[in-house]
Amino acid sequence: MPAVVVLGAQWGDEGKGKATDQLGSRVDYVVKFNGGNNAGHTVVVGDEKYALHLLPSGILSAGCTPVIGNGVVVDLEVLFEELDGLTARGVDVSKLLISSSAHVIPSYNRTLDKVTERFLGKRQIGTTGRGIGPTYADKMSRVGIRISDLFDEGILREKVEGALEQKNQILVKIYNRRAADIDAVTEELLSYADRVRPMVADTSLVLNEALDAGKNVVYEAGQATMLDVDHGTYPFVTSSSATAGGAATGSGIGPTRIDRVVGVIKAYTTRVGEGPFPTELLDDDGEALRKNGGEFGVTTGRPRRCGWYDAVIARYSSRINGLTDLVLTKLDVLTGWEKVPVCVAYDVDGVRHDEMPVDQTAFHHATPIYEELDGWWEDISQCRTFDDLPVNAQRYVLALEEMSGTRISSIGVGPDRAATIVRHDLLD
Repeated sequence: MPAVVVLGAQWGDEGKGKATDQLGSRVDYVVKFNGGNNAGHTVVVGDEKYALHLLPSGILSAGCTPVIGNGVVVDLEVLFEELDGLTARGVDVSKLLISSSAHVIPSYNRTLDKVTERFLGKRQIGTTGRGIGPTYADKMSRVGIRISDLFDEGILREKVEGALEQKNQILVKIYNRRAADIDAVTEELLSYADRVRPMVADTSLVLNEALDAGKNVVYEAGQATMLDVDHGTYPFVTSSSATAGGAATGSGIGPTRIDRVVGVIKAYTTRVGEGPFPTELLDDDGEALRKNGGEFGVTTGRPRRCGWYDAVIARYSSRINGLTDLVLTKLDVLTGWEKVPVCVAYDVDGVRHDEMPVDQTAFHHATPIYEELDGWWEDISQCRTFDDLPVNAQRYVLALEEMSGTRISSIGVGPDRAATIVRHDLLD
């Protein structure tokens, strides 16, 4: 029985939630292994739409155990708001497990995130201001606070005091802000301890034992490959490992336990925040993609930048992650174009690049080289087999599959859970 990693193959918002949710009804565990509440998944079940931010998508699947891994940073206030919201809608959230080693986002890091971003001015990264980056920085600087620290008041107070020793100097002397109060921060974090305690577990042990027992486990990435802190468009990236390697470190399993790596990719491309985006459209086509695709952030509400499909990015994601399959989403959004351009390479100062440029400057100057494919006008939202698709839509999918170097195993033709064409079983 497989362990499957599901991750974004572009800049995020590809529809990972829907892909994971579809697998979730057939798996025993769904694990979020990186990120925090700085990204969201929209999952549509029947007439119900769920916007998930911190929780794994598997929480909507009966019989599935959702897990927040050690690689995640947790805003406890957001966690409980999300759990309460789902409970009010009749969703059973009692199976949620949280790694005792996951780091907590304290209030002072949310403050630092916001003031630092404003201070950068034109050099802004485009963060969500939710304290994600500063909390990962604390983790690497070894001044972070873990979930397990909430259960020992003495250790918790000591860690808060140690962190604020430097951070209060920055808040007061650099940003002219009020210093964070050690007692107030400690008391706020302690107030969550009793409620979170029953959810906390050694999730690495739980997951390894599940794999030993032949259970199906899906590892769900937050953000996406091009936002990965190592392999993305640095510095316009997130602060965690959103690629396949992060699944191992962020959940406590060995890389040899992973059987399949699934990249989720849109039939076009979007991006939120700052940074280079070669196929970005600043015209009517870009606006049409945004409108037809509902391209506004689940967590932030920010309009997404939109552009045509980028096969260079797809090939790069396939190589970096060792993808075995692609899930192509939102094919229905492209209905109605006479010609659909696809970026097959970049031009950088007169030199053709079929693969990602190796340096940041070259990528900033990259302009797309397009091939145009014939479009279609038929409504494809009710198609459930590949043969149901119009011929030109079939040709588009097959062209993307060849250009991207990875088989397209599933095709999304609408937002609903059932609006999917399955070409290959991801769990077979």
